[in-house]
Amino acid sequence: MPRLEAWLETLLPGGGPARLARLGEATGIANALFALDWGGRTLVLRRAPAARITSSAGNTLREATLLGALADTPVRHPPLVATCPDPDVIGARFILMERVDGFTPTGDLPAPFDRAPEVRRALGVEAVDALAELASVDWRAAGLDGFGRPDGFLDRQVDRWLWQLGTYQTRPLPDATDVLAPWLRAHQPATGPIAIMHGDYSLFNVMFAHDAPARLAAIVDWDTATIGDPLLDLGHLLARWDEPGEPPTFLGSSDIADRTGLATRAQLAARYADRTSLDLADLRFYEVLSLFKLGCILEGHHAQAPRAGDPAGGQFAPMAPAVFADAAAIARGERTL
Repeated sequence: MPRLEAWLETLLPGGGPARLARLGEATGIANALFALDWGGRTLVLRRAPAARITSSAGNTLREATLLGALADTPVRHPPLVATCPDPDVIGARFILMERVDGFTPTGDLPAPFDRAPEVRRALGVEAVDALAELASVDWRAAGLDGFGRPDGFLDRQVDRWLWQLGTYQTRPLPDATDVLAPWLRAHQPATGPIAIMHGDYSLFNVMFAHDAPARLAAIVDWDTATIGDPLLDLGHLLARWDEPGEPPTFLGSSDIADRTGLATRAQLAARYADRTSLDLADLRFYEVLSLFKLGCILEGHHAQAPRAGDPAGGQFAPMAPAVFADAAAIARGERTL
């Protein structure tokens, strides 16, 4: 990796040699993450994927802009170290971030969160509090004018995602086209709040400190962030938030193995409303829209995986239909807060 080491030497002199270790499984679709050891310091290198489903997903330079803007805000995020816009250094543009010491709350939780239900409850509360902090940031003061297109944000969503779906759809998806799209158009709020949006806010994209009480250390994976309606982030979190005794949504997407003691969706919504003073009267619309969007993106993964050489591409085949079915159930009122 001579080119990477030469680039690092100009940024942080005297740290070589560089050592890279992949974090997570390799795919051709998701951003690739690496632990980078340089001069006794461990950083995270985040590189764009080989295939991109949307114009923003995988856009590491856009992510760097957002992380830089968050530096002087209370939003919990990985501090940005540097940006490399030259794809010749490693074959793709990339960013360097400080490594976050923590865990992602999925699967079997680590101690002490695996034993005490009362300790687990704070995981959801912290996730909502961090999201409320994001919604409260003055995005113009943070230098994010021009980062998104907030005017008419909700008006564009259904047509934007139907168009996206149509660019790669190869099979009928009637829940999306015949059920959800008309329902969303009929139930869209006249206006919505405007703030920084993460764009994919769930337990998969947050990291918690290891010790109790629960403390969210950082929100991660900001490549889909924009300026839009923050209630879509809340809707995404709650739509994928399973409660004990419920069949798992999205093939078990929430994915905390033992959910005993976690806050309920109603409790999380009330907490968010209290922290932001935003009106949640149309929350069901945002839950449905978030899953509609997610299903369209997942169908893109299903279409792109073979071309991207993703060895696990087959896992995407059932995902979009399952997500659209979950969204339709919420639209029909079969699952509520």
